[in-house]
Amino acid sequence: MRLTGPGVWGPPRSRREAIATLREALARGVNLIDTAESYGPYVSEELIAEALHPYPPDLVIATKGGFDRSGPDRWEVNGRPERLWSALEGSLRRLGLERIDLYQLHRLDPAVAADEQFGALQEMRSRELIRHVGLSEVDVPQIEQARRYVPVVSVQNRYNLADRHWEEVLRYCEHEGMAFIPWHPLDAGTLTRRGVGAQVRRLLGRSAPNQAVMAVAARHHATPTQIAIAWLLQRSPAMLPIPGTSSPAHLEENMAAARLSLSADDLALL
Repeated sequence: MRLTGPGVWGPPRSRREAIATLREALARGVNLIDTAESYGPYVSEELIAEALHPYPPDLVIATKGGFDRSGPDRWEVNGRPERLWSALEGSLRRLGLERIDLYQLHRLDPAVAADEQFGALQEMRSRELIRHVGLSEVDVPQIEQARRYVPVVSVQNRYNLADRHWEEVLRYCEHEGMAFIPWHPLDAGTLTRRGVGAQVRRLLGRSAPNQAVMAVAARHHATPTQIAIAWLLQRSPAMLPIPGTSSPAHLEENMAAARLSLSADDLALL
């Protein structure tokens, strides 16, 4: 998502740096890249293919369909089956693939019967155009409804240190053996800024949550964003964070978080 222009629209500021970031990710052992047709739109998928095709056999590329874009920061949900089919066909072409390993419904469209959207995914899978199915921003009943049509291997909901609204879905994924892919995983970076909001304070139950994050970061000689990633990784065995980046330097900082081990005291404070 971060390999695009402002508002997730158009090309990146530096195409060369975007390509270098993707190649460096694989060199460092990354084997999952999460993208979407709507990032750019099309830009992210095109960059991935330019940088990495032909892909190594252990690389999983996950993409999504279900949003129309009309401009920077504009997102319109569109889950009509014909639109989902055109999105999939475009993603296959741009990524240079005959089958997508993980195809995710970016949003469930409230204006279209859910059964029609899940039915489209079922047919895509039966035609072997997608291997696995994932969902995004869904609750447990919606996941169970989708599972009547297809096996669901992952759920991508907003979740981070400051926003734990989808805790029930996380625990459901744990119990059912699904991956939980938190989007916006680094929102905890806002905790280090002045004027942190009342909602965040309520969520963390402290008057100064920024001080808690900074204290833990200082103990580990780490950045607040590294603490946010490390917290996610220790939160659940189902957790699969996807921190965005647009530079090799930021990629290195994010990946270093996997080497951190937070103590029981750290976790209690956070």
